[in-house]
Amino acid sequence: MKWIVTGWLLFIVSALFFISAAWRAGDLLALADGIFFLVARFSFLVPVEARKPQ
Repeated sequence: MKWIVTGWLLFIVSALFFISAAWRAGDLLALADGIFFLVARFSFLVPVEARKPQ
């Protein structure tokens, strides 16, 4: 489970870098895509965290 969460966190970091690059380039379409990608990564991480034993 630890490696799965680590993988998803790396995807989130990747999305943040993508958003940063789009922001610096002034590309609104890429910025919107980056934000959508970030939200999608969080939506995949929620079920993983919900199944985590307490």
